[in-house]
Amino acid sequence: MPTPQEVVRVAVAGATGYAGGELISILLRHPCARINRLMADIPKAIPIEGAHPALRGRSLPLCELPALQELRSSDVDVVFLATPHQASHDLVPGLLERGLRVIDLSAAFRLKDPAAYPRWYGFEHKAAAALAEAVYGAPELNADGIRKARLVANPGCYATSVNLALVPLLKAGWADLTRGIVADAKSGATGAGRTPSDRMHFPEIHENLCAYGLFHHRHVPEMLQTLGLAETDFIFTPHLLPTNRGILSTIYVRLAARRRLSEVVALFQEFYARAPLVRVYGAGSLPEVQGVARTQYFDVGFALDEANGRLIVISALDNLGKGAAGQAAQNMN
Repeated sequence: MPTPQEVVRVAVAGATGYAGGELISILLRHPCARINRLMADIPKAIPIEGAHPALRGRSLPLCELPALQELRSSDVDVVFLATPHQASHDLVPGLLERGLRVIDLSAAFRLKDPAAYPRWYGFEHKAAAALAEAVYGAPELNADGIRKARLVANPGCYATSVNLALVPLLKAGWADLTRGIVADAKSGATGAGRTPSDRMHFPEIHENLCAYGLFHHRHVPEMLQTLGLAETDFIFTPHLLPTNRGILSTIYVRLAARRRLSEVVALFQEFYARAPLVRVYGAGSLPEVQGVARTQYFDVGFALDEANGRLIVISALDNLGKGAAGQAAQNMN
């Protein structure tokens, strides 16, 4: 990988999706990144503005996805895959064989157990070597592993919102796991991706709020893997917000011993002291989606019933920023 003073040559596959478009915008502002290739599952090459009008005027031709097979390490340093899970699964082994470093925004390499993929993602995982090599790309939790990795599995948006809100508590042993943990999360519509569906039609989501994926949302095993929890000890309920972007998660935890709110805040401040994109709120304030929209920040705050050990953790992030493209760029860094 080039030194920080050098330019990192990048390619983005899946450039027409919401996460792909967000990633392009971030990379165009990055002082050490240069976009060499943009690819998508399209019938012929088109200007990138055809998919993302905000990029009008940029000299960024968009090529067909098969062009990815021609990439070599002499062309680019890093390939970002903002492609569907199965597509990433099929593409990654060849990219690694050609000496390329890959940051995959799909879930194809997040779960370490290949047997989990048929249940949660509907396909058999056959890229065993790549899966074994993949490093989970949560920079605040795994910076050393990411720094050396050839393949980084970028975390899911919901998983990021829950994992970063719970890891400090669990590592410190402060949570009473016998009482279970409940996470209630609400996401903007871009979290579902760009592929049209009945649920995502404007009349269905406008002025509406609905739960979905109860007990079987795909990010659950990712959370359990990172947090070291059993499925029976954790409940996750996602909701669809009538907004474009943003995730707010409300997480309910019983503490194993009496703590003061100031202690909880101090625990998180110490844990994330070297994490510039994590903002820990003190007493009297809580995160909001508006505070993180179109940023790369993860905000976390707390409410504590000190007498009874009932802790509520509130986290907020932008699902396209810290929940996807922003975190991918952070992993490149």
